[in-house]
Amino acid sequence: MTDLVTWAELGGSLAAIGGVAYARHAHPAAYWSTVGLPLSVARLLASYSSTMDACGLTVEPSRWRALAVRATTRREVRPVPPRRGVIRPTTTGLRMRLRLAPGQEPADVAASAERLRHAWGVHAVHVRDIKPGVVELRLVGFDVLRKVRMPRRLDDGPLRIPVALREDATAFVRDYRAVPHELVLGATLSGKSMYLRNLLTGLAAQPVALVGIDCKRGVELAPFVPRLSALATDPDQAAELLPALVKEMEDRYDLIKTRQGIAPGTPDELITSDIWGLPEDERPAPIVLFIDEVAELFLVATRKEEERRDEMVTQLIRLAQLGRAAGIYLEVCGQRFGAELGKGATMLRAQLTGRVCHRVNDEASAKMALGDIAPEAVLAACAIAPELPGLAVVGDTSGGWSRIRTPYFSLADAAATCRATAHLAPDVPALDPFRPYVPPMPVEASGPVATARPVTE
Repeated sequence: MTDLVTWAELGGSLAAIGGVAYARHAHPAAYWSTVGLPLSVARLLASYSSTMDACGLTVEPSRWRALAVRATTRREVRPVPPRRGVIRPTTTGLRMRLRLAPGQEPADVAASAERLRHAWGVHAVHVRDIKPGVVELRLVGFDVLRKVRMPRRLDDGPLRIPVALREDATAFVRDYRAVPHELVLGATLSGKSMYLRNLLTGLAAQPVALVGIDCKRGVELAPFVPRLSALATDPDQAAELLPALVKEMEDRYDLIKTRQGIAPGTPDELITSDIWGLPEDERPAPIVLFIDEVAELFLVATRKEEERRDEMVTQLIRLAQLGRAAGIYLEVCGQRFGAELGKGATMLRAQLTGRVCHRVNDEASAKMALGDIAPEAVLAACAIAPELPGLAVVGDTSGGWSRIRTPYFSLADAAATCRATAHLAPDVPALDPFRPYVPPMPVEASGPVATARPVTE
């Protein structure tokens, strides 16, 4: 009987250990909430001072504190770590603020993030500057990018679209008012189309004119046709659409001049205001231009096509340089983007503040997207595995970068969203000639109206 009880206890222990290991792999959020969180908090509280000392984040105490310690305890005066704030548990990790000691800076804590991660047994440690002398440590308990779940509270708003999840478990928000133009690169099956799908459907719920240039005969943007105000499916149509957008931009500049009393002959480059300073009843609707496979606009085979290409590139550069004030924003997507595309490629890239680089086929494309922002971001983009579609490295011209991953959103749901929000498309007369044809939805027959009866004599 004793042996049976012993084997039962051993089996129960092994089953519990196996259950914990399975939960950690299959359900990391549940494992973190039940097991990982208490363990990490215990490690942090027990080893905070020694860990900070080992990471070189302690300083000598003040003279008054040293005298007080010697007078009251008569023990050795040790270096003091940064003052720790309240530990705030979250569904994905922990948050904690540190008040830096005199002489310390946030870069010192950021340089020790990897050491803190191992010491406290978490997946990652991210450091954010809150205010002078105060930083926030965001401890992530598990890999949140393996199975993306967007936060419940999203910071959305006009022209602000939560489109992906950052590696620190916060939402990546595409803010067109702050970053007007963006370059999105990615190889086939890298998740670039999923990023575009989430972004476009997020904008579809707002009164924004959506314009598309899809030189792959429209196959990429065809499901979103009910919500598009204009669509070009080949370079010839794009060569007609881009001048219309430039003319619309110039008309909006004239509207700003008239409203603000600026002289009609003032060059557009000297106008520092934008459409958001106009009254709401006079403000034209913002326009977002999506360009899928931008390389198709650069490739030419004949002299005539080369002239057309130069005109289109010039118009794109004008839109990128002057479009923000007129409420026209660019989202340039492609598999490959480099200087070898032709004249104007690097000049266009210089105007695209936001950069999103998914898995690419060559290092040169990653350098073209992120090399002028942060060299270490290029290495992170080149390390993206093919089995992680949607994973990307995002950065901007401020030099900051991070990893993000777009949540899965089916094409059928995206198309349904665009059909449901078709009435939100604003009226832009300049785009009416380019409005795509929307096929009518088939009506499902529910059954015959009357029962057929044979004719009798």
